[in-house]
Amino acid sequence: MNKVAQPTIVVASNKEDAARCTADLIHETLRENPASVLGLATGGTPIGVYRLLVERFLAGELDFSAVTTFNLDEYIGLGPEHGQSYRYFMQQQLFDHVNVVREQTHVPNGLASDISRHVTEYEEQIQQAGGIDLQLLGIGNNGHIAFNEPGSAAASRTRKVDLTENTIEANSRFFESAEDVPRHAITMGIGTILESRRIVLMATGKAKAQVVQASLEGPADPVNPASLLQGHAGLTFVLDPESASELQL
Repeated sequence: MNKVAQPTIVVASNKEDAARCTADLIHETLRENPASVLGLATGGTPIGVYRLLVERFLAGELDFSAVTTFNLDEYIGLGPEHGQSYRYFMQQQLFDHVNVVREQTHVPNGLASDISRHVTEYEEQIQQAGGIDLQLLGIGNNGHIAFNEPGSAAASRTRKVDLTENTIEANSRFFESAEDVPRHAITMGIGTILESRRIVLMATGKAKAQVVQASLEGPADPVNPASLLQGHAGLTFVLDPESASELQL
C-alpha cells in the first residue's frame, strides 16, 4: 500500500518571516537550476516575497536571466497596461526590477480574441517549457487557489471561469468599487497546478486560519479547492502563527 505524501508545514515567526521563508525556497530552486520554470501568483500575500527577491537580485545573489515564468491567472477584459491587471502587477512588483527576459514571462492574455484557443496554447507553452519547477500559491478565504473557485475539479486545466461573489468582494479593495471588478478570468486549472514539481502555498493572517486548517486536515473536497493539493509529493505550506492557529497537529 503506497503511503500518501505528507505536506511540509513551515510556521514562521511572523508575516515578514513567512515572506523570507518563501523567498528562500524560490532562491534555493534557482540556485539548484538557474533555468528554472517558476509559477507565480499575485495579490497581497506574495508582495513581500517579490520585494525580497528584488533585493537579492540587486545584491548580486540572484540571476533571473535564464528563468521562465508562468502566472496563474488574469482578469478577462483587462489589458497589460491596466493598473489592476496581473501583468501590470508582475511588472511593477518583480519583472521590471530584475533581469528576467520579457519574452520568457507569461501571463494569460485578458484581451485574447479567442479565449478557448488561448488557454489551450497556454497549457502547451507550459509543457514546451518542461513543466513548472516551483509553483507559488496564495489561498482565498473560500479556499480558492488561483481563480479555481469552490467546485473546481481536481483535473481541471487552464480555462475561462466565472468569479464568485465572495472573490469579487474580496478583490474589490483593489478597485474603486465591487462593480468595477471583472466577472470573468482565465486561470490555470488545479490539474495544471498539481503537475508542478514543487508547490509552495503561503498564507498569513487570522482570516486564513480556518481555510488553512480545512485544507490541511480536512478531506480533499472540491468545495475547498486548496484541499485538492493534499497528497502532492512536493507540497509546502508557509504560514505565520495566526494562519496556523487552527491546526490541530
